[in-house]
Amino acid sequence: MTEATQLIATIKKQLKSQGMTYRDVARALKLSEPSVKRLFASERFTIDRLVQVSDLLGYTLAELAKEAQAGQPRLSTLTEKQEREVVSDTKLLVVAVCALNHWTQDEIVAFYRVSHAECIKLLLRLDKLRIIDLLPGNRIRINVSRDFDWLPNGPIRQYFQGRGLGDFLKSGFSNENESMAFANGMFTEQAQAQIQEELRRLRQKFAELHEASLSAPLGKRSGVGLLLAMRQWEPADFAKLRR
Repeated sequence: MTEATQLIATIKKQLKSQGMTYRDVARALKLSEPSVKRLFASERFTIDRLVQVSDLLGYTLAELAKEAQAGQPRLSTLTEKQEREVVSDTKLLVVAVCALNHWTQDEIVAFYRVSHAECIKLLLRLDKLRIIDLLPGNRIRINVSRDFDWLPNGPIRQYFQGRGLGDFLKSGFSNENESMAFANGMFTEQAQAQIQEELRRLRQKFAELHEASLSAPLGKRSGVGLLLAMRQWEPADFAKLRR
């Protein structure tokens, strides 16, 4: 579906939800109803016409475009094959993480040792994997949902556990905006379920704040890692003393 088709589909959906008809649009645009029907059929709206329809619906054109993008189905996970390809090439993984954090191509090239030509090739690979859409002017549109997650025990999670977890934990966690806590207890099944729900809410809040921060310039943002883990567990040294 092209961006134009997606935008027109969103306008139609909004017209229906607000109980408006092509006749209402015709009055707003000062056109005949058949002319409006032809406009929607051909999808050849001028910018001025789109602004007029947006006003009729109580939106700005930018807000309608955002609605259109939000309505597009997005990936919540990748397949194992897709994940394996992403972690098979360090540069591809770097560009993927940057793209998912709304970096532009110029920002990626300025920050990492990746040429413009390399970056385009890597972005095209991500486009082929459907993680992003590479648009005209090398603009990047994200195709993953806000609550996107890696496969349990999949290639990316294995990559993090094998090569990223040790690096992440190699810190005193004593600087400002850093923290680490560890707690141990004995819970009932009900209590464990309650804690799991609280962790889910925290992860959702993390995702919401991440998305809210994406509109800020890159210089105002910094990468943050949050590790959440919970399991039934007894230290190995304790287990050795069991009768």
